[in-house]
Amino acid sequence: MLTLLRNRCSPWPGIGARLAPEHAPMGRSTLTDLFHLSASVLLPLSRHLLQCIASAEVVLADETPLHVLDVKKTRLGYLWTFLAQNEKGEWLIGYRFSMGRASTTPKAVLGGTTGALVVDAYTGYNSVTLPEGRVRVGCWAHVRRRFFDALATAPEARQALDLILALYRVEAQAREADVVRTAAHRELRQQHSAPVLAQLRVWLDAQAPQHPPKGPLGGAISYALKQWDALSRFVSDERLPLDNNRSEGALRKAALGRKNFLFVGHEAAGENLAGLYALVATCEANHVNPEEYLADVLLRVQTHPQARIGELLPHEWKRLRAADSS
Repeated sequence: MLTLLRNRCSPWPGIGARLAPEHAPMGRSTLTDLFHLSASVLLPLSRHLLQCIASAEVVLADETPLHVLDVKKTRLGYLWTFLAQNEKGEWLIGYRFSMGRASTTPKAVLGGTTGALVVDAYTGYNSVTLPEGRVRVGCWAHVRRRFFDALATAPEARQALDLILALYRVEAQAREADVVRTAAHRELRQQHSAPVLAQLRVWLDAQAPQHPPKGPLGGAISYALKQWDALSRFVSDERLPLDNNRSEGALRKAALGRKNFLFVGHEAAGENLAGLYALVATCEANHVNPEEYLADVLLRVQTHPQARIGELLPHEWKRLRAADSS
């Protein structure tokens, strides 16, 4: 029975097929029941994971649509991801499902917290950044994407792309020197990235009057100028990433899921999916085998002291297992 639970509680598609070699046929409804039961049992963990992320100084966030079954059609829901890195450098990845893209979800997860929030230009995050709250940090990958799209009709966009590339080269230099998120990283940015930003700003200001704001290049320039303060904050804070790519990466698994299961059956199913996604994604980010983790934690969580529930999160579970075996 433990083997069956282990194989069914993972949110990734193709679970039923993996049971065939074990000669354990299982109906779809039973698989679904086990999926929801596992999510329910693990709910204290997925909730605590989001709380840990919300308490971090730097949080990354993004969202993606997810279809929800309705009468004769589907409705559009959203899967949100929130990420943070703890003091040990371990990544915590949380998800939240909602039936809309309004600011309700960011506010529910991050409301009342302070620090930095790394996001794109979507205004739905304003509820936790304005007027008081987290400092908004922009994403250079989103900026670069717009200039790249404009390149086909406006070759002059190449200059902006070259300058953005220079910013990323400074980050590569920091990684090679193994000084990421240190004072030396900040010094590198102030010495090399700041002049690049100044050069790019001069170019943007000069090009803006020459291109209609609704055109490809004009739109890219406007997008960058409107976010300039948010895009420049990384220079003075070594903890801030240059982009929000890690959040987008965390949502790629959801995109793969969409291609397999197409939609979730109802809102509660989306919430359960988000909870299980969070635990499995955090396992993978910290080199923890998700099957071994879930098989063990599904049993532990039911008797584990609530005050120490954080010990069962994937990154802490590694240490708990090591202590048990010693």
